[in-house]
This record gives sequence, structure tokens and C-alpha cells, in this order.
Amino acid sequence: MRKTFYMSPYFQKQLFSLKKVVLISSFSLLLIPVTAFCQQDSKTGDIEMIFTSDAHYAITRKDFRGGTNVNSHIVNTAMIKQINALPGTTFPADSGINAGKKINSIDYVIEGGDIANRMEIPYQSAAASWAQFDTDYIHGIKLTGHQNEPVQFFVVPGNHDISNAIGYYKPMQPLTDPTSMVKIYNMMLKPEKPMTNGAYNYAADKINYSRNIKGIHFMFITLWADSAERIWMQKDLANVSKATPVIIVCHDQPTCEAKHFTNPAPPHNMTAQNKFENLTAEYYKEGYVAAGDDGSTDIEQRGFVKFLKAHPNIKAYFHGNSNWNEFYVYKGPDNDVALPVFRVDSPMKGKYSSKDETKLSFQLISIDTKAMKMTVRECLWNTNPSDPTAKVVFGDSKTILL
Repeated sequence: MRKTFYMSPYFQKQLFSLKKVVLISSFSLLLIPVTAFCQQDSKTGDIEMIFTSDAHYAITRKDFRGGTNVNSHIVNTAMIKQINALPGTTFPADSGINAGKKINSIDYVIEGGDIANRMEIPYQSAAASWAQFDTDYIHGIKLTGHQNEPVQFFVVPGNHDISNAIGYYKPMQPLTDPTSMVKIYNMMLKPEKPMTNGAYNYAADKINYSRNIKGIHFMFITLWADSAERIWMQKDLANVSKATPVIIVCHDQPTCEAKHFTNPAPPHNMTAQNKFENLTAEYYKEGYVAAGDDGSTDIEQRGFVKFLKAHPNIKAYFHGNSNWNEFYVYKGPDNDVALPVFRVDSPMKGKYSSKDETKLSFQLISIDTKAMKMTVRECLWNTNPSDPTAKVVFGDSKTILL
């Protein structure tokens, strides 16, 4: 026997409204062009990043575009103008990702540290340098990503930023100024209660963070992967699949520098005699006087190499500090590891570009996250100093599998 149900006029009206909404929504969905879905899918696999480092606000370049002793603000804004002009230009016809195609979007900008120069007299404070960086970079870079969103920034501190915060063995004015460290900390870690200069403690408030971007894990760490940093890195990677490629970004090269370690002799002071800068939590193990630039750090590196072997999904390493464009393989002190490394130039203190301004460069990183391939290209931005409107010229490029 068929049953009938009574439905009040109110519920009849509600049911009719619901059917109408479903019909309209379904019809609207059918009207969406298929190309809209195709365009969205075509963009999901690509990441485009700019990588630069060592802005060194406060110092001058000896020669730049016909001028002498040119202020860092002028040089950095000239580079930023070239960065902003990248969309609309064409990738080089090399064998890299998107070769020969038009550059449409830049998703991220990475700054590798030394935003402020060390405040040795007569250079300006870290606060003054950060203000210029904030104007020139954070508000001056006008790029947009694949979904037309404003470009996002990733910033790590450099040895000069840290020295300004903790002091140095040579006189500085002021003696300390943690502004750039505090600003990076708040910008990248986004604490509920913003860090202040008065509360900042470098020993406790390291700028370590990570981001998962389209199947790739990026780790941004303070200065170098010393033994203390590796404790944080180990905890971070505990939540990352061993099949996920990992990319490290920091300021120092994989060999680090002896002077960046902490003086091993109690009371561990920085002096003009030992030349330690006490930037890492790790004590130097190879003597009581810091070796010169590129001096011996073999013992310290072996701890990092052991970490790399334990995490073979670490696929690449980006750094500044010793600045020129170079794509190389870090093999460790015992030649028992092979990590692709990308060293970037500085607009102010490049090893080669400080003497030849036509070698000034930044890097454009292109990642195809479907094929898990990455191409890094050298972008020479001042090849014709007499013509500031000249476009970027692509130099060397390197493609690796992630």
C-alpha cells in the first residue's frame, strides 16, 4: 500500500527554493569555459623565484653606471627595476624549464641576508638600512605570482645582520642594533606577540622556518647548518616524507667560515686577536684563532655531511655571503657527498662584479613540480651600464632533478 506524507506549505516552499538553487548552480557550472580549468591546471606545476643576497645597505660601489662611490640605495633600486621588468621577457632558448617561453609570473623573492652592512664607523645603523630595504624591496618589487597574487618574500639573516644584533670585536655605532634581525623574525615567523628590539635574544630567537610549496619542502635557516641548527632541522624534517625533495636556503656557503664560529676558549669573547665573531652556537674545534677566509672547517663540516647522508632527500642548497654566480657541487671535506649548490652574486660586494659591473647578477629559479626538475639561471642585469633600459641578459644555467 502506497504511503503518503503530509508536507506543510512552509516546507514545500523551502524545498522548491532548494531545487531552484541546485538547478541554477548546475547550469552556471556548465557555463564555465573548459579553458578556465585548463589554464588553472597548466599553472599549478610551476614555481618561479628570484634569488639575490647581500644588499649591504650603507656602503658604496666604487663604480656604477658612470658614477663613483655610488650609494647602495641607488644600486639596489637599479637592480630591482630590472627584476620588475622580467615579466614579458622570454626565457633563453636553453635546455632548461620553460626554455623559449614568455615569463609571465614570479611567485617568490628570496633575500639571502646581509641586508644591513656591519655598523662599523662610519656606516649607518641596522635600523636605517632596514628602512631602505623595506622601501626598495618589500614595497618596491611589484611582481605577481601565477594566480595574480602579490609576490611573497623569504628572507634569511646574514652575518652582518647578526653582528649588528650581538656586537663585534671592532667598534660599532651604535654598539648593537638588532633591528634587521627583529624585522626578519617578525616578517617570517609571524609570532602572536611581535618581537621587539629590547626583548630580542639571538641565542634563543633564531630565524628558522620552513615552507611546503607544491610538493617541495624549503628550509630557511640562520646562517649555516651548525650542530644547533641541525637539531631544529631534524625536528622539522621528522614531519616530512622521505620522498619529498628538500631545499636548504641560508647565508653561508656549505663550508661556512672559521671566523663565524664561536671562540672555543672561555669566556668565549670576541677579540681582535682571535677574530671569532660568535655567530654560530657551535664552538670552533680547530684552534683558538679563526683561520682566514675559506679557512679550515673540516671537523665542523663533517657533522653537516653526516646530516646530509641521513637525509638524502635534501636535493639543493642556496647561499650568499661569498658572492658571485656559481653552480657547483659540494663534496664535503672527504669527498663523500654530492650536493648541488647555487651561489648568488651581490649588488654591492660581488667578488667579480665589484670590479666589473657588467657581471652583476641575480638568479631566476624555475621549478616544474610535476617533473620535479629545477632550472637556475644567471640574470645579468647591467651588461650595458650606459643604457639603464637595457634588458636582462641570461648567462649560465643549471638544471637538476629534485
